[in-house]
Amino acid sequence: MEPDITVFEISGRLNLGNLLQTAESAIRGLIDGGARKLVIDVTGLHAIDSSGVGTLISCAGQMDQAGGQVHLAGAQGSVAKIFEMVHMSRIIPLHADLAAACGSFSNSATA
Repeated sequence: MEPDITVFEISGRLNLGNLLQTAESAIRGLIDGGARKLVIDVTGLHAIDSSGVGTLISCAGQMDQAGGQVHLAGAQGSVAKIFEMVHMSRIIPLHADLAAACGSFSNSATA
């Protein structure tokens, strides 16, 4: 991995509530702190609702305004199905795993 890639892991459930607010604050803190290549690893995420999807999109928008990129890695099961239903890949790049997500930054830099 490149040293300038930040990885943020989310596991369990990402739905309306305190955990969602905590995750959003943490991601926004990373962006405000200077992260410009952020991979959100959702391999351990088992459930997500519309609030969780909205938060990820909002954070990606903030990152875009800051001149960086957010990528998602490892969506499985019901989380992957929800991402497919809402066409998440049109908004945030989706990758099968963390290595592919991190590698995509190198590929886009050389393109």
